[in-house]
This record gives sequence, structure tokens and C-alpha cells, in this order.
Amino acid sequence: MSPTEPNQPGTEPSAPSAAPRPTGERGREQDSQEDRQFNIAQMMVGTAMIFVGFLNVLLSISGGFEIAGVVPVLLYFAGLAIWAHATVANPTVRYIVITLSVTMALAFLSYGEVLFWHKQLIFWGTILMVGYFMFKTATPDKT
Repeated sequence: MSPTEPNQPGTEPSAPSAAPRPTGERGREQDSQEDRQFNIAQMMVGTAMIFVGFLNVLLSISGGFEIAGVVPVLLYFAGLAIWAHATVANPTVRYIVITLSVTMALAFLSYGEVLFWHKQLIFWGTILMVGYFMFKTATPDKT
């Protein structure tokens, strides 16, 4: 048997088990595009959750009524954690915001009710956080 004979079991080409991942510049472009799309989705979901939670807190402060349970506050802090993960560039600040958000959500969940001064802290904390991130100069992208 010669090595070029087609009936040889060792010479049959094997089918690839998975499609090869693109390498080089094109692969990095595709990965960065997917990361960018995922970050945009996180920003949108986080902003929507913050808006829904904060709207309930703001209306209860201005209208004088109570929030029914802690769900709006949990939505607010969960949205804040998701938003911070997607948008804050400095890892130290990002993980401090995420840690504080999760801690506050768990504290409200275990406490079980939202008092007036809790709503005031959430309101003024949001004002300070928006002011900080709005007026902080953004770092230029390295593209």
C-alpha cells in the first residue's frame, strides 16, 4: 500500500470539531464589537432600572405617600450596579459603586421597609452621583 492510497485509515482528513476563531486584527475587532454591544445593553437595562426605581422614590417624596415594599429600591440599586459595570472606566470606582449598591440592596431587603429618611438619602445620593459623573472629564478612547 502506498501512502497516497485513499483506503488508508490514517490518511483521511478529519473534520474540524468547531469552527476556527478568527485571529489577528479581525478577531479583535469582532470581540470588541461584541463587548461594545454588551456594554450598551447593560447601560440601557441599568438606566431603565434606575429610572423606574428612582421615579417611585421621587414621587413618594413629593407626594407624601409610602412606597409599597422594597421592590423599587431593589430595582434602583440593581440598576445602579449594572450601569456602573458597563460605564465606569476606573475599576476601583466601578467596584466600589457595585459593592455599595449590592450592600444597600441587601440592607433594604433585610430591613423590609423604606422610611422617609431612606428615600431622602437615595434622592440626594443620586443627585451627588449624577453630578460627579456628569462633570468628570472623560478619558479619551484608545482606538
